Amino acid sequence: MLLEDFQVILKVAEFRSITAAATNLDMRTATASAAVKRVEASLGAELFVRTTRHLRLSSAGERYLPQCEEALQMLEKAKMNMREELGIIDGEIRIALSSDLGRNVVTPWLDEFLLDYPDVSLRSSISDSNIDFYRDSVDMALRYGSPTDASMYGFKICDVPRLLCASPEYLAKYGTPSEPDDLLEHNALFYQLHDILQNEWLFNDGKEDIKVKLKGNRASNDGDLVRRWCVAGKGVAIKSCLDMADDLLTGKVVNVMADYKPTSTELWLICPSRQSITPTVRLLRDMLREKTEQILIQMKDKEILLG
Repeated sequence: MLLEDFQVILKVAEFRSITAAATNLDMRTATASAAVKRVEASLGAELFVRTTRHLRLSSAGERYLPQCEEALQMLEKAKMNMREELGIIDGEIRIALSSDLGRNVVTPWLDEFLLDYPDVSLRSSISDSNIDFYRDSVDMALRYGSPTDASMYGFKICDVPRLLCASPEYLAKYGTPSEPDDLLEHNALFYQLHDILQNEWLFNDGKEDIKVKLKGNRASNDGDLVRRWCVAGKGVAIKSCLDMADDLLTGKVVNVMADYKPTSTELWLICPSRQSITPTVRLLRDMLREKTEQILIQMKDKEILLG
């Protein structure tokens, strides 16, 4: 009976399927099935009740698996503590990133990280969809907004202002809006999440919130496509200043109606549990905080961000 066998049976219990557990662990179904049989043979008891369609924990499994999980967590924590003391940084980074932040901002930072730590490998999942840590086989997610699931554990990276952006070419052709109601005469570029079109934009002038419902001829569930439309002069868009950082700093787009601020957000590095916080995760957290701070300072120095 191998240590990896215990990891297999915990995954089988989680997914209620040997095949699904094997897929999650990147192994053949026959290998996972053999691991389950070895553990059951060693214990002299069946951990799972199998039918033609379903698999569930037996009474013996219900008693045994919580203790097994606790033992594995203790072993993993001891291993992490030892590696941290020795300064060992290796393993695989499995991270989920949103579309434009991931492609245009964070990926070059991760490339630098891999150069600094050549024993680390990267598996990057880029999507604006919500991430299921277990289904999607990722260990961490860099996302806007604080964790809403109390079982998750996260590190706040920074506060992120959101801006109304447009290209100089678009503004030269259609004029520059000076207040929210002016946007009714402009083409809005919309982000769409879970079939919900985000066509109501909220601004604050320092005194009150102002909401406007807009019209536009383009919408996408891919944030990077909205960014590309904006840079190409197709309309105005509300975007995170980090997503648009390079475009703002190079003048491809400008901050419009700076006195009316869209609701800001936060950037978080989220992990499924405290036990998943490794030395590599902490180094990534520190790098992300440093890099984002540098960008925000640059934009303040160029007066792209005010206040």
